Amino acid sequence: MNRLFVILAILFISAGWRSGFAQEVRKDSGAVTIYQDKLLDELILKQVKLNEAGDSQEGYRIQIFSDSGNNSKTKAQSAMDEFLAKHPEVKAYLVFKSPNYKVKIGDFRSKLDAIRYLTEITADFPNAFIISDLINIPQVEP
Repeated sequence: MNRLFVILAILFISAGWRSGFAQEVRKDSGAVTIYQDKLLDELILKQVKLNEAGDSQEGYRIQIFSDSGNNSKTKAQSAMDEFLAKHPEVKAYLVFKSPNYKVKIGDFRSKLDAIRYLTEITADFPNAFIISDLINIPQVEP
């Protein structure tokens, strides 16, 4: 008896839940009315604000240099200049995170893109490796 009551309760709840998302179609006017929860609109607005506010997202970069100690900044700058001379189309970033100076390159949205590019530069930078990082979102030109 208890099991029958639970099954009937689930059926009634699921029928009521599904009807809340139903669409009403009027054949005479061609209008469609969609019933949805108001929280969905709020969630969409929050996502739009997040997209407009940030110019960065989770992604991948390739680290080609890391060093600490004497002249590490000079070495990092020369590694970055060497990379940019060979690959001017890719952005390079000189980062200081105590005690290391690091050179990171690229703004790759997927790890596969980073792997592809890593295979291209491995001959020039054999110690390069992929890291997960906040990347700048590439601007799309109209």
